[in-house]
Amino acid sequence: MPFRIDGRRVALFLAVMSAGLASAVAQIGIADASGRAGWEDFLRTARIAASVQLGGPEATTSPWKLTLSKGDVTRFGLWKDIDLDINSGGPDCWRFEVAAYRLDVLLGLGMIPPTVERAFRGGWGSLQLWMGETESLKARMARGVDIREDKREDWDRKAYLERAFDSLIANGDRNVGNILIGTDESMILIDHSRTFWTEGPFAKTLVYGASGLRRAADGTPHLFLKLPRAFVEKLRALDAKSVRDAVKGRLTGREIQVLLARRDLVLGEVDSLIRKRGEADVLY
Repeated sequence: MPFRIDGRRVALFLAVMSAGLASAVAQIGIADASGRAGWEDFLRTARIAASVQLGGPEATTSPWKLTLSKGDVTRFGLWKDIDLDINSGGPDCWRFEVAAYRLDVLLGLGMIPPTVERAFRGGWGSLQLWMGETESLKARMARGVDIREDKREDWDRKAYLERAFDSLIANGDRNVGNILIGTDESMILIDHSRTFWTEGPFAKTLVYGASGLRRAADGTPHLFLKLPRAFVEKLRALDAKSVRDAVKGRLTGREIQVLLARRDLVLGEVDSLIRKRGEADVLY
């Protein structure tokens, strides 16, 4: 089902990810892997020239906005050190920000801005590159601005890719405030501290899909009808070692185990769609 920005279709606000693998990386200003690695190095080593703590309803984890400077480059970064176990609400932990980014890199998606570990104020936390010249989907909806007609098809594909990825990492916290849209209609995902559930509803059931926990107001499931073939192939290739090597200690053994169980559920959804509709109609 296609996404439209209007009150009747708000339930589909999650349709905001990249339409393809190569274009997704380019959309956040990182043309290739080496460019992304350069931003990671910048985040780790740049001088912290200024800092301000953010607050209010849009900054529920009370992160810090840092001004980073190295050579003739100055950029902002978002640093957070939250580390909570919210019982039935699931964990809220800064290391998941880094783990989600590392999985983004492993799967070749380019959805999430470069994110690293960095010490600040006497402790460790996640530091993510601040994406300038963007607008949240929440703000876009408040202005009543719809997606351009020439972006409709891409927009629908973004929905399916986002749903699959958020289902994989058990992200039940996606909302219109943590989806960013660039001036060229590019889409960027931020805020992944409440992910990687090992208990509770998102541990054994996908966020989206035929039996997913999130549905439209009329009960219609949010499916991932079309996905990049390369993404699905990378999902199939995931194993405990490849995930462990990618996240480098940011996930526990249990978190990796449950992640792979969700991966199997995601692939089950994909394979079911392929059987019903044919591979050519599901993978591109």
